[in-house]
Amino acid sequence: MKKRLFLSAVVCILTVLASFLMCQPVQAQDKLIKLKYANFIPPAHKNAVLSEQWCKEIEKRTNGRVKVSHFGGGTLVSAPQIYDSTVKGICDIGHSVVSYTAGRFPLSEVLDLPLGYSSGVQATRLANAFYKKFKPKEFDDTEILYMHAHGPGYFHTKKVIANVEDIKGMRIKSTGISARIVQAMGGVPVTMPIPETYDALQKGLADGVLLNTDTLKSLRFGDYCHCTIENNGLGYTISFFITMNKEKWNSLPPDIQNIFRQVSAEYAEKMGRAWDEADKEAKEFVMQKGGHKFVVASKEEVARAREKVKPIVNDYVQKMKAKNLPGEDALKFCQDWLKANP
Repeated sequence: MKKRLFLSAVVCILTVLASFLMCQPVQAQDKLIKLKYANFIPPAHKNAVLSEQWCKEIEKRTNGRVKVSHFGGGTLVSAPQIYDSTVKGICDIGHSVVSYTAGRFPLSEVLDLPLGYSSGVQATRLANAFYKKFKPKEFDDTEILYMHAHGPGYFHTKKVIANVEDIKGMRIKSTGISARIVQAMGGVPVTMPIPETYDALQKGLADGVLLNTDTLKSLRFGDYCHCTIENNGLGYTISFFITMNKEKWNSLPPDIQNIFRQVSAEYAEKMGRAWDEADKEAKEFVMQKGGHKFVVASKEEVARAREKVKPIVNDYVQKMKAKNLPGEDALKFCQDWLKANP
């Protein structure tokens, strides 16, 4: 009898203990994970709206286990500080631009070269294919969720011109590699923050910009720029990254990490399409207003532009050699990818 009572007691204790242990993962799993997402893009922009939707989609697919608060327009952290702020944990997720911290992401600068991009979707797909292929160590202190890139950058000028050769002597708002493209065309690069560009165009401090077409509407540069030279021979892009604090990423349960990867892959494609839609809408917008001329470059003009920007591409390779980085391989990969995916 005593033996039977003893065994019953042991069974009860083990049952309670097992129930307790089984409850622990659920309790940990159900604990709300709160994340801060820093974004510099103005809240009304298509890509900022998509960023907010990404946050909501993460919350939805994790059944509310993750809550991501989106801070747009640089309200939490300014664009050049976003990457370091993500590393330090000031924000958990950061959305910024490779070229905003010159020299910080050297190998990835290949994406911004004038490689002759034709669309935002194309540039976005290449950016993610490049990252998957090379996994640049320059991003090792964070977890890259995905990348995206806008459509080809063009010259948008206040006065109507015939081709990119007419840029000679003109003051063009540009930065980083785009400033070197301006120089290659004989223009004068004017470096300034985007928020100051509208006033610079208005006051005559700049004669134009070298940016994607979207800016004619989203940043209202079309108020003063009345000509666009569509020459893909110098079609460059600006590559963006969405990255996460490494410690925070590693603390996520595996199933939530998988959800992040799935949603991010979907939103990379959406971002690329959004850039193309924004370019198309901006073009239609300024044409409806009237007084804006779009000049499509001939094959000969495209070939001449490519020749003029070749030194920029070659210089990238030499700089990477000096840093013992596979710049030549990165460039060849991008060029081959673009040929295979026009």
